[in-house]
Amino acid sequence: MSQLTIYADCNSENALLSTNKPSEIKTELVKVNVRFEQWQANALITETTSHDDIINAYSGDINRLKQQDGYQTVDVISLAKGNPAATELRAKFLFEHTHSEDEVRFFVKGQGLFCLHINDKVYQVLCQQGDLISVPELTPHWFDMGSDPEFTAIRLFNNVEGWVAQSTDSEIAKQFPLLD
Repeated sequence: MSQLTIYADCNSENALLSTNKPSEIKTELVKVNVRFEQWQANALITETTSHDDIINAYSGDINRLKQQDGYQTVDVISLAKGNPAATELRAKFLFEHTHSEDEVRFFVKGQGLFCLHINDKVYQVLCQQGDLISVPELTPHWFDMGSDPEFTAIRLFNNVEGWVAQSTDSEIAKQFPLLD
């Protein structure tokens, strides 16, 4: 189930708000210019569905975002449970960073925790199957996939080079809860 927890950026112990209602999640995130949507596939997605077929199953929503926001590149990333490189992969995203473009992720399967540092708050958004999040360019954030991650996600990019992170050199990501 999707979850939004908002904290003051100086207090990771007491949540200011916690909700698992998609309409409330969307309402709170739109206040800080973060897109949150829930999509439905137009085809059955299974363990053997190819990346091209996954993109085709969500082509209506993908094309809508491409037209609205000018995304040029779409791909699918998957990570299976038990991956021997999970610890290193997880560490790659657990520092506060920004991007020169929106970070757009749609979870076809599994989950991920986006932590957004906006103004004086931290917005932790647990995205699960069916959730799309778009973190605006230059928004400080970090991402946790958990200790034994399993997910499949569609990514949309404006930059044909893909994911490029710029560290903020902040230690804030170490102060907030992560996935197990």
